[in-house]
Amino acid sequence: MPDLPTPQDATEAALFSECWDAVLSYADLCTSGSLTAHQLATEAFAHGMREVRAAGTVPARGPGRRAGRLPMIPELLTAVRNTAAGWEADGEGHRLDPELRLWLNSGQAARYGGPPLQRPVALRGLRDMQDADASLLWLAEAEALPLPTVARRLGLDPATVAEELDQVRALFRDRCHRAHLDTPMDARCRSYARLLDAVTRSPAADTPGDLSRHLATCVRCAEAAACLRLHGGGLPAALAGGVVGWGGLAYLERRRRAAEVRLGVGHPGAAEAPGGDPGESAGRSRVLRNGLLAAAVLLSVLALGVSMMPFGDSGGSGGDRTIGARDARQPVADPAPSTAVTGPSPSGSPSITPSATATRTKSDRKNPDPEPQGTSSATSGAPSPTTAPAVSCRVAYSLDSQWADGFQATVTVSTDKALTGWQVAWTFRDGQQVGQMWDATVHQNGSRVSATAADYNKSVPAHGTLAFGFLASWQGKNRPPYHFTLNGETCAAG
Repeated sequence: MPDLPTPQDATEAALFSECWDAVLSYADLCTSGSLTAHQLATEAFAHGMREVRAAGTVPARGPGRRAGRLPMIPELLTAVRNTAAGWEADGEGHRLDPELRLWLNSGQAARYGGPPLQRPVALRGLRDMQDADASLLWLAEAEALPLPTVARRLGLDPATVAEELDQVRALFRDRCHRAHLDTPMDARCRSYARLLDAVTRSPAADTPGDLSRHLATCVRCAEAAACLRLHGGGLPAALAGGVVGWGGLAYLERRRRAAEVRLGVGHPGAAEAPGGDPGESAGRSRVLRNGLLAAAVLLSVLALGVSMMPFGDSGGSGGDRTIGARDARQPVADPAPSTAVTGPSPSGSPSITPSATATRTKSDRKNPDPEPQGTSSATSGAPSPTTAPAVSCRVAYSLDSQWADGFQATVTVSTDKALTGWQVAWTFRDGQQVGQMWDATVHQNGSRVSATAADYNKSVPAHGTLAFGFLASWQGKNRPPYHFTLNGETCAAG
């Protein structure tokens, strides 16, 4: 009889689920295609968890936790960055975002793995804190979770967590100030160190002109100033820039929006305090329901990672799907709660099929979206019997992954005509409901669904393709949709 999971197992599984969402979100920023993002996230997560386990760090708050390591999520984000650097070194850099490749081959990237005293102040400051304090700071500032949620996850008293966070912020400032003073600097930087400490302590303090000019030209002193200035709302950016590095600001925006949607905040009437508005309770219920499914999946990744599972094309997909270049860097649509997907593995336990990332926000690069593993796919059903298929467009509907009450799908449309804007519509056969869509904005009326282009992918050349993905729920049956149209014209299957 198999061992039953303990409460501690459930806690770890829930945390691993949360960590996976963060890893996949950052991996998506780092890559040039959705399947590639999945591969990078899978490899980095397995490597990162091996490092965490080897160091004896367990994902729980309690006595005996020592400084010297990053909290779980930033440790795994570091694994993503390091895995991407390994791809670049091994000649696989074409799979990465071009801007990331430039950064990896610059002196900026070298700082994160170079001599300790040369590393960013925020990274050193966070490492110098007790893990419990560092975790509180990261979850509240970088992951943008409401304080009641942070308190529950870390076992803190919700009534005092705000006060404790203020103390942890002050502690982080102290560690960063110490790290800045320990940094090898020239005489000019050294002469400004005490003044910098003084003017960043109070929001009312004026910055002298000569110090202001110095901060405009000295990267390291400017980084220290961002960490020392706790007022003004710049602490999350200082943390992400110093710990994550490339893409840190885009990652922050993704996590902020993910927290808003998944936890039911950021909407009118939503309450952060326990016992508040029902909207938050509904958000918590959704997170819990989806987290339970994700938990089983992400526990299995540990066993798979430790066994050094091979990394390559996953899910039998046969290759990467690269989305066209995007000029605008704005969010497309609000995310929905992440949902895990499970499938059989050779051992009979759930295979690693990660949850879809909860946010589709991009501020500094192309934005392909993650595509969980899956081997089942289907071409769109026949068009409406009363409408002959048009020859100007063809559509392929791919069922990427499916689980007990949900699925992920991708729609790819090829067009013979050049487009300056597009809307793809279809009809579901079995009452499926779309919950989240990326690379397009969704609208559903009964069984009819429409997907409208985002600002960055409105234009499609003649004989080009457009693609978008979505998460949806189903009950009973999940047959492919039919009657696909592009700007009102019926599309043929294929």
